[in-house]
Amino acid sequence: MKRIGYFPLFGGYKHLFRIPLTKKYKDGTTFDEIVALYDFDSELRELFFKYLLQIERHLRSLMSYYFSEKYGEAQTAYLDRHNYNNNRQNQKIIVRLMATLQRAVTTTDYVYINYYRTTYGNIPLWVLINVLTFGNLSKMYKVFPQSLRSKICKDFGIINQRQLEQFLSVLTKFRNVCAHGERLFTYRTIDNISDLPLHQNLSIPKNGIQYVYGKNDLFAVVIAFRYLLPKEDFYSFKRKLTVAIGKSSKKLIHITESELLEHMGFPANWKDISRCRITP
Repeated sequence: MKRIGYFPLFGGYKHLFRIPLTKKYKDGTTFDEIVALYDFDSELRELFFKYLLQIERHLRSLMSYYFSEKYGEAQTAYLDRHNYNNNRQNQKIIVRLMATLQRAVTTTDYVYINYYRTTYGNIPLWVLINVLTFGNLSKMYKVFPQSLRSKICKDFGIINQRQLEQFLSVLTKFRNVCAHGERLFTYRTIDNISDLPLHQNLSIPKNGIQYVYGKNDLFAVVIAFRYLLPKEDFYSFKRKLTVAIGKSSKKLIHITESELLEHMGFPANWKDISRCRITP
């Protein structure tokens, strides 16, 4: 209790051990079992965060490279709103982005930013982009010129600009949950990823026209990983996730593995995702 705290532990993880519509716990529920669920969620956060950061690093590299290739390395280039897709729909986003970038070039919180400012009087995007959040990157990508968005998509593989934009929007929220130590396994976003052939190939059931799994839940992140990570990295991620779920299921006496997967937003056949061929 001293290590975790009462609210993070019981406020976040006791509900799965209660009898539905009551405040009574299932017979035999132990403190250690609730801690085991908390530890499982902590392990999930660490695992997902590792690969979210890998995608984030890849995105930073691609965005700074292609933007600098097209507009040059002067900081006036990325501070010029005319170098973005400045249509009516994007104007408010660009105004906020310009304010974010202006704050970044004047910050004194980073040694390398200070060095480039004082030594060269210029902070190239490939330097500045490292202080931007994943959310900043997501919004910046959204207002990049179409030609640059297209190049970035091609580097990630078989996805289009809209699909990548939706991936980034959802991944940003999950990254924040991981970074802030919030409950991950039951988390859902307001945003959805696109309907993809992968949903159909896995025979994910629908509620009306909406897929039940893999839209705004943790399995949506797994789907995004399948598209955005190199194949060998995704397989490594999946192996680690399989081990974590299996190990946790043995400790959770009062929660079956199928119940755990349901709370995570995983279909029963989720492991088949590595067998499905990726198509646009």
